[in-house]
Amino acid sequence: MYWNITKLTYLDEYRLHLTFENGKEGIADLSNYAKRGGVFSKFSDIEYFRKVYLVHGVLTWPNNVDIAPETIYSLATGEPLPDWVEK
Repeated sequence: MYWNITKLTYLDEYRLHLTFENGKEGIADLSNYAKRGGVFSKFSDIEYFRKVYLVHGVLTWPNNVDIAPETIYSLATGEPLPDWVEK
C-alpha cells in the first residue's frame, strides 16, 4: 500500500521523519499519543518511544504496539484519511 513506510528516522522528542512507499516524505509528531492512555501510555517514557522500528511498513514498538500506517501517512503528509477509516 502507498502508505507503508520505507524509511524511518528518529528526529527528537516524539518526532519522526518518514518516507513512504509512494516516495512522499513527512514528519510525524506523535507527542499526543502518550496522552491517549492504554497501550500508548508507554510513550510517556521517551526511551520506550525511541525503540520504534518498522514491521512490514508499520511503525511498531516493543510488545506489539503499533499505529495504523494510513493514520501515520495522513499525519505526516497532511493528506486526508481514506474514507473507510473510522474517525
